Amino acid sequence: MEARNTEEHVIEVTGLRRVYGGGFEAVRGISFHVGRGEVFALLGTNGAGKTSTVELLEGLAPPSGGQVRVFGHDPHGERDAVRPRTGVMLQEGGFPSELTVAETTRMWAGCVSGARPVDEALGLVGLSRKSGVRVKQLSGGERRRLDLALALLGRPEVLFLDEPTTGLDAEGRRDTWDLVRSLRDNGTTVLLTTHYLEEAESLADRLAILHRGRIAATGTPEEVTAAQPSRIVFRLPDGWFVGDLPPLDRLGVTAHEVSGGVVRLQTEELQRTATGLLVWAEQAGVTLHGLDVRSASLEEAFLGIARDAARETDGTDGTGTDHASEGVAA
Repeated sequence: MEARNTEEHVIEVTGLRRVYGGGFEAVRGISFHVGRGEVFALLGTNGAGKTSTVELLEGLAPPSGGQVRVFGHDPHGERDAVRPRTGVMLQEGGFPSELTVAETTRMWAGCVSGARPVDEALGLVGLSRKSGVRVKQLSGGERRRLDLALALLGRPEVLFLDEPTTGLDAEGRRDTWDLVRSLRDNGTTVLLTTHYLEEAESLADRLAILHRGRIAATGTPEEVTAAQPSRIVFRLPDGWFVGDLPPLDRLGVTAHEVSGGVVRLQTEELQRTATGLLVWAEQAGVTLHGLDVRSASLEEAFLGIARDAARETDGTDGTGTDHASEGVAA
């Protein structure tokens, strides 16, 4: 997916910090921007600072340092200029359990200027058939759909989605992805947090990976994954061994391992390595069983970046082992 060309930064974050009582710094001077009509994903492990950042963008609290601007305004200090143009889907909504889905949506619409018709909002998220059902009878996934319907009531120019597909089944998740793409294609700017890396890879024009309150990597999904090695996996026939392959360094292999007869190669030059391997196999008359050639996934990039960031910040190998205390360069 190519980055979208935008003329306006709808969201601008500069040196943003958030410090909680007791001095815990959840967000440590991050900067990024989001263009009009762009889907931007914030990724990170639990405690990385995603929700703390989104809450500042939504204007729920003032930053401890740095600056946030949405449509050029301070979302906390100039709430009246920002809030009518944004939609917010929190991780968990609180609804009166005895009201029906339609009654809940109608009540919420009364607080929104120029709200969509209730039937339209529920139709967007696939809840039309549940309009007469009480909220307490909804499944967890259906409640997430209702959360999204309420966030869309005001036809927002900017939509904040905090873990939007948690609790949804595979079909519901795909439907939500299609809806987000449709909103994006019609000019809505979407900022989302998600633990589903496939979701970010599928939806995001650009993304940022947070680690301990700092941005560890940012760019398009392709740019982020390109920084990680690709891999080739195969099984050699009986009687053939890794030592029979051409010299691995000549193939551009940066690391390899053999486990249970399965060979795993890592490379930063996937085409060169794959071509050299296949030419050798053809000339040697060797069949590479179960051959799997692929670039790094966002999940692999995410895990690699998290390990590298942990190593840089605490002197460990990313698993909690303090090599510095063992006399090993970290």
